[in-house]
Amino acid sequence: MEIQIGRGKTARRAYGFDEIALSPGSKTLDPSLADTNWSIGGIDREIPIIASAMDGVVDVKMAVELSKLGALGVLNLEGVQTRYEDPNPILDKIASVGKDEFVILMQGLYQEPIKPELVEKRIQEIKAQGGIVAVSATPAGAARFGLVAAKAGAQLFFIQATVVSTNHTSPEDIAPLDLAKFCQEMPIPVILGNCVTYDVTLELMKAGAAGIMVGIGPGAACTSRGVLGVGVPQATAVADCAAARDEFFKTTGTYIPIIADGGLVTGGDICKCIACGADAVMIGSPFARSVEAPGRGFHWGMATPSPILPRGTRIKVGTTGTLKQILRGPAILDDGTHNLLGALQTSMGTLGAATIKEMQQVNVVIAPSLLTEGKVYQKAQQLGMGK
Repeated sequence: MEIQIGRGKTARRAYGFDEIALSPGSKTLDPSLADTNWSIGGIDREIPIIASAMDGVVDVKMAVELSKLGALGVLNLEGVQTRYEDPNPILDKIASVGKDEFVILMQGLYQEPIKPELVEKRIQEIKAQGGIVAVSATPAGAARFGLVAAKAGAQLFFIQATVVSTNHTSPEDIAPLDLAKFCQEMPIPVILGNCVTYDVTLELMKAGAAGIMVGIGPGAACTSRGVLGVGVPQATAVADCAAARDEFFKTTGTYIPIIADGGLVTGGDICKCIACGADAVMIGSPFARSVEAPGRGFHWGMATPSPILPRGTRIKVGTTGTLKQILRGPAILDDGTHNLLGALQTSMGTLGAATIKEMQQVNVVIAPSLLTEGKVYQKAQQLGMGK
């Protein structure tokens, strides 16, 4: 239903995850029977959760540990890991600087050139330790390092930008990356994003994407929505893009997974995201809070170090537990940020969904009071959902 903003301008109502809830159906099942397995680019994973390609979230060690735990981590090929032989002093500096000096510091640190030999080295380090090698770059970075990464042993290549489309106009002296040609020429699966609409999702799938990233601006450290005014609330964005996935599968017989990226903090967020149609989620800040995370208790976005217009900030997330506790438990916090897999399995059991595909079909209701109804004491005492 369209809403009139004013004469000559109408708008469509869109929903975020805080505005919806999952409604139980006529059956339930034991959480131990919930199958959370999914596949991307021919790689099977038990846990449909990916760690964001952000410098405060994924380094070589994190990528390896996430693989061992049944999830997946993506390494940013344009971050500090590939600009500095030893990124630890750089990460220490990022964590120690004051908030007023942060933007200028980041702009300086990220002016250090990316070194192809470090791209190869980081990939080989992950591979040597038995981790799944997933890497990410912007379209410009993909053109420079795509084949380098593939030859070094990368298994999945993510192309990520604030908005990615197959119809991009560049200045005359700059040739835009041909996404279809890139997907065709790369010897490994390519995941494209980010997008938020049905039409663009279809176009990216037709271009050869092995997966689609969905989300513009909802991330904890992202300020794109404030700076650019661009974005679609995640519940609506995921549902629209999932509809395109289903249409593409119906037409071609090829199933391309949808990955919701950004704005997901708790187990409940992840459950609602999959219920809206996602096959998996990409999260940053929850993993940035792990003992093993490289950010030293801080989290910042991929677009933050822009030389002209930072679209992100550094937020202090603290350290709340090990990666295992956050992903698989046991939970030591009461706010839904620990044991994300257990939360998904329990929600699936409560809703009677035996698989991710069944979870995508559960009933969703509009519920703007979901997080506040009856939570007076939790809010007053800053416990659980009142934090």
